[in-house]
Amino acid sequence: MKEQTVRPWHERDGFWQTFEPVIFDAERRGLAPKEVEQLIDLLHLEPGQRICDLCCGIGRHSLELAGRGFDVTAVDRTERYLQAARRQAEAANLNIEFVHQDMRNFCREQSFDAVLNLFTSFGYFDARWDDRHVLDNIHRCLRPGGRLLVDVIGKEIVARIFRARDWHRLDDRIVLYERRVVDDWSRMENRWILIENGRQHEWSFSHRLYSATELRELFDHSGFGDVAVYGTLTGKPYDEKADRLVVVGRK
Repeated sequence: MKEQTVRPWHERDGFWQTFEPVIFDAERRGLAPKEVEQLIDLLHLEPGQRICDLCCGIGRHSLELAGRGFDVTAVDRTERYLQAARRQAEAANLNIEFVHQDMRNFCREQSFDAVLNLFTSFGYFDARWDDRHVLDNIHRCLRPGGRLLVDVIGKEIVARIFRARDWHRLDDRIVLYERRVVDDWSRMENRWILIENGRQHEWSFSHRLYSATELRELFDHSGFGDVAVYGTLTGKPYDEKADRLVVVGRK
């Protein structure tokens, strides 16, 4: 009897469907306009430029960018999220190209002025080589002088705010979180439990943790220059007060 292969968590639509209201709650959706303003200022973007929103989710930032006059390509592997983004784009009469593809496979030679990878959408894969492969492809996607911005929760921030167990209420739902740092601080194992309507939904997943130095080195190895590290999308230093790990590199 042929043994079935279990797909990794990030390729299983059930996870993204179950936790969609948690990942994209009202507060997070409401932050998109402000975050796009910050991105435009940080990268000195100008309307008309071609932008790739890699791992766009439900299109929060893609819609904002398109509404401000940018030529946007939005890429995600979860068709459910792309469908939601398409509906919003059509309702707002916005012209956005939506691409259903794994970030490891997406590559268009010298097509974009900027590539954005936001909201800790980097480091999902078991093999670190896959992360390097993604950056190599992005480097090929960029036009000369184009920039890549990756936004994650850095290892240093995780160490500062770490809680092994946590929970919060989201409307009529309760979400429980369990976390464990493994492999010498290289990965985080997570267990999320969603309780709604008397039912319990549970998923486990892991992702790679990057320090500022480690992510900068990955940029360097993929050929990016002028690599800068920030602690916010507004360009504040990456120090003990940092909210995010934001790394920007230029082709």
